[in-house]
Amino acid sequence: MEEKKLAQFFEKYLTRESIFINKKAIQTDYKPTDVLHRDDQVNAVAGVLAPILKGERPNNLFIYGYPGTGKTLVALFTTEKIQQLAQERKIPVRVSYVNCRLRRTADTEYRLVVQLAKELGKTLPATGLPTDEIYRVFYEELDKQQCTMLLVLDEIDNLIGRADDGILYNLVRINEQLQHSRIVIVGISNNLNFKDGLDQRVRSSLSEEEMSFPRYNAMQLLDILKQRAATAFLPGVVEEGVLEKCAASAAHENGDARRAISLLRTAAELCEREGLSRISLKHIDLAGPTMEHERVIETIRAQPPQYNATLYAVLHCCGQRQQAVFTGEIYEHYQQLCSQTHLRPLTQRRISDILQEFDELGIIQSTVISKGRYGRTREITLSLPPDTLTQAHDILKEGLSL
Repeated sequence: MEEKKLAQFFEKYLTRESIFINKKAIQTDYKPTDVLHRDDQVNAVAGVLAPILKGERPNNLFIYGYPGTGKTLVALFTTEKIQQLAQERKIPVRVSYVNCRLRRTADTEYRLVVQLAKELGKTLPATGLPTDEIYRVFYEELDKQQCTMLLVLDEIDNLIGRADDGILYNLVRINEQLQHSRIVIVGISNNLNFKDGLDQRVRSSLSEEEMSFPRYNAMQLLDILKQRAATAFLPGVVEEGVLEKCAASAAHENGDARRAISLLRTAAELCEREGLSRISLKHIDLAGPTMEHERVIETIRAQPPQYNATLYAVLHCCGQRQQAVFTGEIYEHYQQLCSQTHLRPLTQRRISDILQEFDELGIIQSTVISKGRYGRTREITLSLPPDTLTQAHDILKEGLSL
């Protein structure tokens, strides 16, 4: 494109009236002032954590559920309200939120404790000190502040997969060493079997309560989309049937509210690029293939390390021969990866369960094959779209630090 034409394009773009009032409202990390269809969950989380406001230490809380079911939204909505009330009434409460999927912030035990110390105002080197030393500094600084720290660990399974479950044990046992402060953990996980993989010693020390979030249905997703659209767009921008189609699509995909919102945002962006003033059903159809690519990539990116290693083994085995492979071959390569990445190997039965989850997510196809008196095995083939393979491979390599 010539420089003059490119300048004209940008000039036309800048002078064109936008369809948006507040585009942030259709970002997946937007926090609405009213959380729809999660009253029971908000009340349950509030009920567990409310003793903080009386200076008491509540139980730790672990929240489970499929992606896009409102876990993080409810946890942040409730804990921010607790912090607001605590500040108003001069109750010493500190809320710290950490996304454990973020590399360089909370992907190792060392980095997590350094980050927590930083939030308390204590700067520690990013590397180099013994782990016992950074814990000691963190303990001392927390105790000086004479407060209750409400620690929200989002996607906690990613941290445990990298740092081992001993970090949970250490965080819980902090309370035995603190005299003037205490720490309460709210763990959030997409993995409904997260607790099953923890060491018995860790499980027995948690003193936790558990909560599982259900999927949204199509009508609930429609209400959420109407709420977001009313904030995001000018009146009349969304044609009839658009929100309904987004909601129905997401309800079919495990009731994922983030998918519904992302589909609407992608359609709106396509509409705006065409210079049109109304989002139509056509834009939803066009957004579908783009969203499918994004869905696959986001699903892979969201997996904890053990799942990353399993899927990387699948890619390696299927990619070499371009045909179906058996569970045993995948498990053999998975064990090699664990040795390379210092992951604690899971049993072959647990890897088989993970492969079944990948099958349900549409990442692989798994067929049970009978081998007569030698038992049964699974025949695995990849179901990833060809245009996602390279990106998926790169994401897994990065996640495993290969």
